[in-house]
Amino acid sequence: MTGFTQIALEMDGPVATITLDREAKLNAFTATMMGELIEAFDRTDADDAVRAVIVTGRGRAFCAGADLSAGAATFDYDNRADAPRGGESPVRADGSVDYGHDAVRDGGGRVTLRIFESLKPVIAAVNGPAVGIGATMQLAMDVRMASETARFGFVFARRGIVPEAASSWFLPRLVGISQALEWCFSGRVFGADEALKGGLVRSVHAAADLLPAARALAQEIAENTAPVSVALTRQMLWRMLGAASPWDAHRLDSRAIWARGRSGDAKEGVVSFLEKRVPSYPDRVSENMPDFFPWWEEEQYK
Repeated sequence: MTGFTQIALEMDGPVATITLDREAKLNAFTATMMGELIEAFDRTDADDAVRAVIVTGRGRAFCAGADLSAGAATFDYDNRADAPRGGESPVRADGSVDYGHDAVRDGGGRVTLRIFESLKPVIAAVNGPAVGIGATMQLAMDVRMASETARFGFVFARRGIVPEAASSWFLPRLVGISQALEWCFSGRVFGADEALKGGLVRSVHAAADLLPAARALAQEIAENTAPVSVALTRQMLWRMLGAASPWDAHRLDSRAIWARGRSGDAKEGVVSFLEKRVPSYPDRVSENMPDFFPWWEEEQYK
């Protein structure tokens, strides 16, 4: 699809593939890439034909992290040559900082929060080095699959900064607090086998087999499941990670089962199973989400 300069968005039947597309720069992350990724997920959510999304990188890298071409000012956003000017700076006249200003917001976090909100399953096909934001952007994706050549690094402490992209929330939930802290404290780069052992990735594949394996999983989802059920399930499981009690899940489950049980999808799911045929689910994410969705209050940066 057109309109992008640093990513590519391609449709192959029910599977959308987002490719980080700065091959000459090892797909290093920029503000432009941030905006294009958010737009790509807006498009995949709005397209009922899309049932799953794969994210991968062009060439030999997945994403080498933030583009460091600004040198020492790379992470000093307010003092970069491309920093917002005029009234857009978060620095007040007295030198204090308005930390609630939109200009303070982390770009990687904008991406992972958008992925978190996705109504379609997201599969990372990590084809090569994935460092910094290249590693943390994957954490909001649902399944991570890696090439044997993939390498990972939460290198922030080695750059004088801290984990970003909401990874302090995502990473411990995926791999446990001790493993998360070890990787972040050391900042070392590690291989796909360690990522598999540590629970960061689901599987490791020969380079030529990675995308076919990711597509096979995406097709399995697309061919056998109800899209509204998948969209609800994705949000239910992710958002219950922060619930205080199983009662929160019980209340939500009860509403969802009640609403889905009356749907055409539920009838088709049972009848197609009994008739031993491939289901054809009538409901669409764009039109048939239940009336209690969304059940959470939208948060604002402040």
